[in-house]
Amino acid sequence: EILNANPYAYLDDAPLEERRARAVEMRRVLPEAVLGEIGRLNPEAIAEVCDEAWPDVRDAEELHDALLTFVALPTASNAGPLHSNHLLARLQESLKAWSPFFEQLVTDRRVGRANAGSSGFWVAAERVSAFTQTFPAARFEASLPPVESSVVSREEALHSLVTGWISHTGPITSNQLANVLALPTSDIDKALLRLESSGAILRGNFTNPHSEQTEWCERRLLARIHRLTLGQLRKEIQSVTPAQFMNWQLRWQHVAPGTQSLGERGVLEAIRQLQGFEAPANSWERQILKRRIADYDPKVLDQLCLTGAVGWGRLSPHPATLEAVTDGKRRVIPTSVAPITFFVREDADWMIPRHEGDEASMAGLSADAAAVHLYLRQRGASFFADIVRGTGKLKSEVETALWELVAAGLLTADGFDNLRALIDPKRRSGQGSGRTSRPRHSAGRWSLLYSGENHDRNRALEAICWMLLRRYGIVFRELLTRETILPKWRELLITLRRLEDRGEVRGGRFVSDFLGEQFALPVAVESLRAMRNQQPSGEIVTVSAADPLNLVGIIVPGERVPTNSGKVVAFRDGVAVSPEQVTNVVRMPVAR
Repeated sequence: EILNANPYAYLDDAPLEERRARAVEMRRVLPEAVLGEIGRLNPEAIAEVCDEAWPDVRDAEELHDALLTFVALPTASNAGPLHSNHLLARLQESLKAWSPFFEQLVTDRRVGRANAGSSGFWVAAERVSAFTQTFPAARFEASLPPVESSVVSREEALHSLVTGWISHTGPITSNQLANVLALPTSDIDKALLRLESSGAILRGNFTNPHSEQTEWCERRLLARIHRLTLGQLRKEIQSVTPAQFMNWQLRWQHVAPGTQSLGERGVLEAIRQLQGFEAPANSWERQILKRRIADYDPKVLDQLCLTGAVGWGRLSPHPATLEAVTDGKRRVIPTSVAPITFFVREDADWMIPRHEGDEASMAGLSADAAAVHLYLRQRGASFFADIVRGTGKLKSEVETALWELVAAGLLTADGFDNLRALIDPKRRSGQGSGRTSRPRHSAGRWSLLYSGENHDRNRALEAICWMLLRRYGIVFRELLTRETILPKWRELLITLRRLEDRGEVRGGRFVSDFLGEQFALPVAVESLRAMRNQQPSGEIVTVSAADPLNLVGIIVPGERVPTNSGKVVAFRDGVAVSPEQVTNVVRMPVAR
């Protein structure tokens, strides 16, 4: 009853002596029959979590990321024959499957092979310093290019090595880990005790309660094993099919009929959920927001922008900027399909700072755009008329320059109507000058886009993870294929694990047919579980190809549809169907 009421009773942060005292008191009040079951974890749960924690390597880049965590990975000759220890068996199978990736990384001089006595190891160039501290007598078969890294002591290097391994292994004894790493057991014990003192790992008899050997397990993985062991919670994390997940996503993001939001609050919540996702500028209102907001009114978005609650702009680098370091001569072309995103200012910590004003950011700009950019840097936010007067350019030249700067990711404005004025060809040409028509130029000011002031990368990574969890509810690697402004998955994975350690998100395998770890908001798990048993309705939902929910060919089978194609994708109960073959499908308006 105690464990069912609080599954994390033995994983809390109370001092060790206090936890021991509670354990003694528990033994006084619980019968031996119950005590014999408390520490017994389901072997299937242990095996499942160990498989999830082991790296899922599909190419050389993913193998390099794994080596950065492991610090040192034994070669095939050091792994030994198949053994009763699942770790050795898993290691040998992985080394055989990863062999072509090792060859590619060795050819690129990003990874080298080192020999320490009779043992061989694969080591990434970034971890050479830590490896040589742990294995002073090791010799590399070929030198690796020097990579800047801080000099650490042997104790720190050993701590990093053991930390990386135990985050991927599940329950393991110090002897087993020492056998794999060819290190003295005493060294492994010291590192494990240090990790235990920090609260990162726990000791116990997890696989066999009657064993005399102490096992160690990372706190996060042990909590996940315990959740799987409890019969009541096991149903919560039973995986759903990709089609069920896709059908649930349509409701989670308020696209399915009857789930749309209302009013100003609904627009703000929709933007909060979609912020950070870049879509063509001309698709946001007509194809994305209108699908999520009932009776959508553009004035509401203008009001949110003008009051400072919401901002917009391009955050991904323009290809011309990326080519600036080479001899690339690509120009920034003003276009209505330039990718932009929104951000809610009060929780925009996910916006990683970007340095403006250097040569790279100005690459590919025309002379008019460079002049407008210089004026705004010197004078600050300005109205259109002030920019025309201050730069001495024609109105048409300033319009093109502003649009060019927006496409380059250097410019934003007080309101979204500023961007509408550039996208709408009738407003740019001055057509329809009647009383009911909108003015050619918006009243809002133009200003340079600064992508954030947060210099704490860990804080920014946590904010990015929360942003993705709000958008999708459940996050895993394949789901982020169309996200353009994210850091490497390895950084996100480490941060998501930290959030799971704190009990703020759930980890496990929520959607079938996808490898690797998955993380979810607790409310998303409850919602997905409630929808899993619903009967198919047969209703068809269409979304624009520019919508974040265009996951055909990514989550559900089908041919991928480009985001700027102006097409739509349709789903029937989460399964992709061809819009041309579906009757009574209302097509999405296509922006010119």
